[in-house]
Amino acid sequence: MGPIAVVLDHTTATALHDPKDPYNEAVAAFYVQASGGLGTLYAPVLSLTAGDTRAPGLLAYINGLRFIEIEPFDTAAALCATELLHAGYPWATAHAIHAARPSADFPAGRYLLTLEPEVYDGTGVQAVHPDH
Repeated sequence: MGPIAVVLDHTTATALHDPKDPYNEAVAAFYVQASGGLGTLYAPVLSLTAGDTRAPGLLAYINGLRFIEIEPFDTAAALCATELLHAGYPWATAHAIHAARPSADFPAGRYLLTLEPEVYDGTGVQAVHPDH
């Protein structure tokens, strides 16, 4: 098995940002794995922006981390987000769902690391909790 691709949503990015969060160490373990070349972490910028409204400084913090790639909010992401928003999904999850779904670069999709996997039921993504 080669390196894995993992998308952080707003909940896991927030946990990584806050050293007092009970899941900080579990999410940080993924960061350590990425720093060792065992995978790549992606953070959708719209999810970070939504998370920053509840945890000021989140976007700047994650953007400053060397082993996390910020996923841009491009036209394809906007089209997907529009569909998801009309279906009732919140802004914080829309870009993460798009980033984790299968694409030309990731035909099998990417794992979505979240503290709320149930929020992603029925979206076609592989949502996993960092403790499982």
